[in-house]
Amino acid sequence: MNVPLYIARHLHASVRIAMLGIAIGIAVMIVSVSVVMGFKHSIRDKVVGFGSHIVVSNYMTLQTSDDTQPINATDSVIRRMKSIEGVRHVGRYSLKQGVLKTDTDFLGVMLKGIGEDYDTDFLAQNIVEGVMPRLSGEKSTRQLLVSKQIAQKLKLKTGSKVYAYFLGEGDVKTRVFEVAGIYQTNLTKYDETFCFADLYTVSRLNGWTCSQEEKKMEVTGCELLVSDFDSIDVVEDRVIDRINKTLDSEGRTLSSLTIKEMNPQIFSWLELLDLNVWIILVLMVCVAGFTMISGLLIIIMERTSLIGLLKTLGARNSLIRSTFRWLALSVAVRGLVIGNVLGIGLCLVQQYTGVVRLDAETYYVSEVPVELNWMIILLLNAATLLLCTLALVLPSFCASMVKPAKTMRIE
Repeated sequence: MNVPLYIARHLHASVRIAMLGIAIGIAVMIVSVSVVMGFKHSIRDKVVGFGSHIVVSNYMTLQTSDDTQPINATDSVIRRMKSIEGVRHVGRYSLKQGVLKTDTDFLGVMLKGIGEDYDTDFLAQNIVEGVMPRLSGEKSTRQLLVSKQIAQKLKLKTGSKVYAYFLGEGDVKTRVFEVAGIYQTNLTKYDETFCFADLYTVSRLNGWTCSQEEKKMEVTGCELLVSDFDSIDVVEDRVIDRINKTLDSEGRTLSSLTIKEMNPQIFSWLELLDLNVWIILVLMVCVAGFTMISGLLIIIMERTSLIGLLKTLGARNSLIRSTFRWLALSVAVRGLVIGNVLGIGLCLVQQYTGVVRLDAETYYVSEVPVELNWMIILLLNAATLLLCTLALVLPSFCASMVKPAKTMRIE
């Protein structure tokens, strides 16, 4: 029979506080990491949804926002981009600033033209009314996708007609669009500005040629989606080697930027959240360790007579230390089980019900986002168990230093 394990089981009832401390600690860590990861990825995916991972455009366009110069994104150029390792999708786009006007209001917007080759999953997931416009790079559909904020300001709804005015080369171009759908991402920076139409219309508004037959697809640029966001810098290096400083068929220089380079403030802010997570993790691990140490020291003080009796009966110091190590390990494991059930349970409730709401104008999301990463949860459990085990060294040695003679005098 394992004597230290047997004795430890009978002492287990005295360390509920330590068990509770570990349970609360691991639950807080799981919830904190899941919420921060969910928040980071939600904001990141929204920014990427409007601008992809990597943009390839005219060098002059990327250097200045005042003058937009096109590139000729023919099928051969698209194939060259798709052949780059790590790139999973390439889509053309065109941009044009303009003004939307109704009978009572007007509003400046950025019109983004996209074609059939564009990845519309993000937009489709955020449509709150209507449908996606018909997209084409060969003809005009005159359909528009506007944000909920723009729709409210201009009092638009699906099926509404709206006039659009664009400055051309010495004149003003007018178009009439029909609102096909309304989207909402709660990312104010983009929702206040962006509308989506077909690629052909926007390219023609810029005065560019958009015809596959003529082998001339003049657009603002191409958006590249990578297979893994964490490898975006590696893929960017490959794009730089294969695409940057090369010329299109019209002699225009191509260049590229990542979504991080185009939105440094947002991604710097998101990186600061990692620091908050590390602070929480360190504090919670310290709490778990201190509660374990204090709980064991209390047990040692309460069970001094038992320790003295065991030593009087011939128990060695190694047996005493082993007993308290088994006790602490049992407490830690049970605390981890309870904490995991509590933490994961709370995350699942929020994930499937969205019971905790947020102000979308402030936090960019309408409910607390949660993302359970099972590998990180396993690492948190392993790290907590390891640190709690290391924290047992001092209490176990204190237990082995108890003198039988002193315990008899106390009694």
